[in-house]
Amino acid sequence: MHKISCVERTIIMFHVAIIGAGNIAEKMAETLNQMTEASAYAVASRDLEKAKAFAKKFHMEKAYGSYEEMMQDQEIDLVYVATPHSFHYEHMMLCLKHGKNVLCEKPFTVTCQEAEKALSYAEEQGLFVTEAMWTRYLPQTEVLKSILEEKPVGKVSMVTANLGYPLSVIPRMYKPESAGGAMLDLGCYPLHFVAICLGDQVESVTCHIDKYSTGVDAQNVVTLQYPDNVLAISSSTMMAKSDRKGVLFCENGYIVVENVNNYEDITVYDSDYQEIRKYPQPPQITGFEYQVLASKEAIESGNTQCTQLPHKEILRIVKMMEECLH
Repeated sequence: MHKISCVERTIIMFHVAIIGAGNIAEKMAETLNQMTEASAYAVASRDLEKAKAFAKKFHMEKAYGSYEEMMQDQEIDLVYVATPHSFHYEHMMLCLKHGKNVLCEKPFTVTCQEAEKALSYAEEQGLFVTEAMWTRYLPQTEVLKSILEEKPVGKVSMVTANLGYPLSVIPRMYKPESAGGAMLDLGCYPLHFVAICLGDQVESVTCHIDKYSTGVDAQNVVTLQYPDNVLAISSSTMMAKSDRKGVLFCENGYIVVENVNNYEDITVYDSDYQEIRKYPQPPQITGFEYQVLASKEAIESGNTQCTQLPHKEILRIVKMMEECLH
């Protein structure tokens, strides 16, 4: 893993700045307000009054009426990019070109080419950047990995994961110019779940998509073939609510993970459908705190990426989604 050239340091108060002042930005600010390891330091919006109102609500020190102006602030340790999908690459590059470390909301970028450019530039500059695919950083993810290593009900043969919410009424979801659709907004979660369970050695990928009237994908089903005849099915829809479960079918039973959007209880069942183990979800603020803590740890250790979600894995899944959509 590439190391940042600067001397390792421990940041006394880790200042997080936010680009964008929408719902997801509010969730991050709310999380930061309840953390002792980091603070909601600054926010930038194209509308200064909106930025000021946001800063007041979340007790932030600074409010900026332009993203460029906030880039001049030398007190920022990490910028959280919380703008719409179609602006992720532009705003990440703005941050990186001003020497800022970046935590970018998912999907990291819309295209593989954009992801390659952003990741390469960050590496060249010795800057930290990662994707805010928050499930990758959850403590429950490590619990799941330990269960997989132990194999309490034998070898995994198939994995299924789904995520669906009725979101088609939200304008950005059905607009191609906003990089809308189920795959980029929801499908990334079950795909990352499959990756956590089975790894990156995918032999083949097939995808079926139902399109919305505007041309974006309304729902999708992705089938992944892994070595040793292991299969995975990842599905997402913006037309209906799903059970959000991740299920691992094994030789002598099965494992159920509640909510692939924020891993909750993990339950292991034997071949007689009887519960034999249960792993409750650990306490959390919102779950967002763990990606902030991972970013802080990486930056303080001089790393340009997180071990929980390496750059090559970000790139691999962005590429997979792009290929599925085209």
